[in-house]
Amino acid sequence: MRILVIGGTRFVGRAIVEAATARGHTVTLLHRGTAGSDVLPYAEHLHTDRNEDLSSLSSRSFDVTVDVCAYVPRQVETLAAALGGRGGHHVFISTVSVYDDAKVDGPGLTEDGPLAELADTTTEQVTGETYGGLKVLCERAARSAYGDDRLTVVRPTYVIGPHDPTGRFTWWVRRVAAGGEVLAPAPADAPIQAVDARDQGDWVVRLAEQQTAGTFNSIGTPLPFGFGDLLGATVAAVGPPGTTLTWVDGGWLVEQGENGQSLPLWPEGGTEWTLAADPSRALATGLTPRPIGDTVRDTLDWIRAEDPPMVDGWGITAEREADLLAAWQRRGDPGGR
Repeated sequence: MRILVIGGTRFVGRAIVEAATARGHTVTLLHRGTAGSDVLPYAEHLHTDRNEDLSSLSSRSFDVTVDVCAYVPRQVETLAAALGGRGGHHVFISTVSVYDDAKVDGPGLTEDGPLAELADTTTEQVTGETYGGLKVLCERAARSAYGDDRLTVVRPTYVIGPHDPTGRFTWWVRRVAAGGEVLAPAPADAPIQAVDARDQGDWVVRLAEQQTAGTFNSIGTPLPFGFGDLLGATVAAVGPPGTTLTWVDGGWLVEQGENGQSLPLWPEGGTEWTLAADPSRALATGLTPRPIGDTVRDTLDWIRAEDPPMVDGWGITAEREADLLAAWQRRGDPGGR
């Protein structure tokens, strides 16, 4: 197949491109700048800004188009116009953030769950508050452009694995691999879900090959799966002998000024049921998750081999962690489980 990937040079897109080329497909990437030309030399690169000039697509046709990086509906609409029906089956990479967490009150969220709605549907300002609602509008724009039969919508949860540039999961892998007493923010049973980018990439290509239409939660961890399961699997995979988790009450941590950025992936002591969604539809169509421990080990191997920089703003320092643990232990509380 001839596959067009919009974006595709980093992490989620890269995994899709690598899976597609491994399966013998011809891949064209449309992206800004020169990023990716060195690491993905086996793909054709069209260097352009999708927001400014899509003329390089005017005489091209493809069997499948995968859009990894549309954040506002205008981007979906202009791509559809530029392709003029020559893009083949369309795969839109969305997010589980499209769901309205305030309307989900338990585990098992399906693809038919309540969606986030924006008060201002004309905004193009992508923030933590508008991101999910804008992705909903993107999905609707894609459905309007391509129809139900030519559209696959993939809604990933947290994507993890080698080449992860976000600094979220990788911070925990680095921290646990350093060993010692690790501060673990409670509650341990707070829902969390993840999918390995490589598993998702392989599955997305198979959906494209079969032109499987529909909407799918992309989730690689089972239900139930909590923060304790994630950190426990990380310790088991890469923690040196003697590595321990000390669970600290989430409410107390919030009082100390900590949040889901200083302690990445943590829902700040609350429960986000959109992170306890049902993956059965994706699993039935071929998503094959590897054990979480394998992802953890491979991520650490990548960190050690390529030494990617720490991402500013994510995680706490060793000194801050030690101070928090000492303060918590002085309270005489055994933990926040």
